[in-house]
Amino acid sequence: MKTKQNFKILSAISIVLFLAISAYFFKAMTENTRMETNLDEYMPKDHPDFKYSDQAEEWFQIKDGIIIAIEHQESIYNPESLRKIKELSKALQDMDAFDDNEVKSLYTSDNIVGSAEGMEVESFYKRVPKTDEELTLLRHKVRDNEMVQGRLVSESETIALIIAGINDGAFSEDLYNEILTLAESYQSDQERIYVAGRPIVEGTLGLLGPEDMKRMVPLVIAVILLVLYWMLRSIRATAATLLTVFLSTVWAFGLMAATGIPIYSVSTMIPVMLIAIGVAYGIYFFNHLKQFLMANPEADLLAGLSYTLRKLWKPLTMAAFTTIIGFISLLSSEVYPIKYFGIFTAFGIAVSYLLALLFLPAITILWGYRIKNRPNRKVASSPSSQNVQALTEGILRRKKLIYVLTGAIILFSIWGIQKVWINSSFLDKFEKDSDIVQTDAFINQHFGGTSTLNLVLESETNDAFKQPEVLELIDKLQSEAVAIPEVGSSFGLTDYLKRMNKVMNSEMEAYYTIPESVEMVAQYLLLYEMSGDPENLTKVVNYDYNRTNFTFQLKGDDSKTIHAALAIVESYRPAFEAHGVALNFAGSGYKALVFTDLILEGQLLSIAISLGLVFLLLSIMFRSIKAGLIGSLPIILTAIISFGVMGLLNIPLSTTTALLSSIAIGIGVDYAIHFLQNYRNYLDESSNASEALQRTMQTTGNAIWNNALVVIAGFLVLLFSVFPPNRMLGALVSMNMFTSFLGTLSLMMVVIHASRLFQKNKSK
Repeated sequence: MKTKQNFKILSAISIVLFLAISAYFFKAMTENTRMETNLDEYMPKDHPDFKYSDQAEEWFQIKDGIIIAIEHQESIYNPESLRKIKELSKALQDMDAFDDNEVKSLYTSDNIVGSAEGMEVESFYKRVPKTDEELTLLRHKVRDNEMVQGRLVSESETIALIIAGINDGAFSEDLYNEILTLAESYQSDQERIYVAGRPIVEGTLGLLGPEDMKRMVPLVIAVILLVLYWMLRSIRATAATLLTVFLSTVWAFGLMAATGIPIYSVSTMIPVMLIAIGVAYGIYFFNHLKQFLMANPEADLLAGLSYTLRKLWKPLTMAAFTTIIGFISLLSSEVYPIKYFGIFTAFGIAVSYLLALLFLPAITILWGYRIKNRPNRKVASSPSSQNVQALTEGILRRKKLIYVLTGAIILFSIWGIQKVWINSSFLDKFEKDSDIVQTDAFINQHFGGTSTLNLVLESETNDAFKQPEVLELIDKLQSEAVAIPEVGSSFGLTDYLKRMNKVMNSEMEAYYTIPESVEMVAQYLLLYEMSGDPENLTKVVNYDYNRTNFTFQLKGDDSKTIHAALAIVESYRPAFEAHGVALNFAGSGYKALVFTDLILEGQLLSIAISLGLVFLLLSIMFRSIKAGLIGSLPIILTAIISFGVMGLLNIPLSTTTALLSSIAIGIGVDYAIHFLQNYRNYLDESSNASEALQRTMQTTGNAIWNNALVVIAGFLVLLFSVFPPNRMLGALVSMNMFTSFLGTLSLMMVVIHASRLFQKNKSK
């Protein structure tokens, strides 16, 4: 009795200690948690491409723009719409997030015109036009100016844009809401106001992320609660298991907050991961405890706990360790969200494992554990049921069929893998019919595009970009690029020079070309600097004219669109190099493309690392290279099928789906570990390998099925996420868990039997 009391005291102390640590992490989580909405912060700062892009952004003040579109049903050339353009432009200029010269609209833009003295730069309007004559004059000014028509005013003349380049680090949730409120206040029956641009995508993503997490966590808890109770048939066991995964989630997010790591969009899936994975440890714990107490009615709870921990610690340690390896392998990625997702999910799993071995026994001692209909005498257990025996024998008899089917599936999957593509789009994280996607599509339809790619040309020779032959080559490149559907428009120094050449030649369309001589180019640029705002030129060329920036507006932010534009530019690389001009890329569009390449590199490295480490650990654990190879079969098969399905169904590899292989390897290998461990134990107690396999299938096979069912149910909850990639991940992980389960209980079992694994003198 005294021993039991001591255990209760020790258990109470342990629980208080765990809860105290949890309280600390909960406090850190509530005080320091923040959502990272700046997508530039997702990328490694020390990568050469990102460093160059950041430098180029500083040279030319390249900024992501917030776009406000004003649509009038008939024509934008009316006093009310023009007044709104003026007032919205001034309101944005008054915000600290924007510099005055970064707000471009019909009201703020310069109009380069010819004059008796040569060239002048004037405003399109300062006072809002009221009369028909004034409105007609403004319309003609815009139509005659290629730098504005189709760029700030649509060809239909029913839509006008205001583009505001935002300062670094200025975007916040408050600013996001302020802009949306401002735009909404100008909406009317005649005019619709649209807000778009990369910062708006970031802001919406930042708002939806926490909301999605609040929505998903209760759902997954409810689903897991029902499945757990159905399996464990105990309210106390169910509550204790759920409490461990809840605490592990608090610890993971608390550590994230305490170390100053923000929540990225992909981080919102960590609770779902920890709940779906962590409950498996509780299932194994209470299943072992229940089996012992049912088989030994005279034994007390302490004896049952002692047996459970002795039997469970080794396979559970191995299972947890391999799962942690699967997520830790994500450290190989240079992409911050994936790297941190791996770290903190691995930490949460380690906590779940620790709680399963320490917290669950302690809380079970305090709460007690009862089994309904527990026998009052020891009941002899049969080695296998007829159904399990028939299933096992049926699988073993059909070895060749299983090998052939597996081979066919692998070949089909390899064909599908070749179709896998990478997607850098952040818009694809939203529903196709969502306001933000529809708004982006609306602006892309009427203008050049909301996404940008910056081409930076450099030469070691000063005034290189005053040379007509170089400028004509650039102009040719621009013309060819905008001819493809993916590129909407382009803008740079050549557009200024062609406009100047035209106005200096009586607005004759034939002169909308590059000036013929270096002297003429220099003269035009000097005239502009004298009559206009020289700062406008600094966005497209530097003072020495040996470095210039061209912006391509794209019709999408996905990798395929960016690659299409890059292909055109790259085809001109030899021609530019012949003139001593180097090509480089910058801006958010290009960084997104490099971002996706890093995802692929990290994914491939992660798979190689996790598979290698899992094989090594299995070989060490079972002291057999053969066991390591056989235990790795289900997860290798799962990974191949997973990527094959992605290719066949046109599912891209993204920041979300890039997690797939690590999750599949980390979780799926648990099934192999438990099967191999118990098979080896039963092999020592059985007369032959077939009997050992039957007993393993009856006990461990059932536990693996229960584990897979819980994980599948947990991840299927992601189908209710507001983010399509999360839903896709939930479906794919659920499929992977079923594949791992099926591969373990079919292919791996057949290979175990055929290879005589762990057998010395045993007959088949």
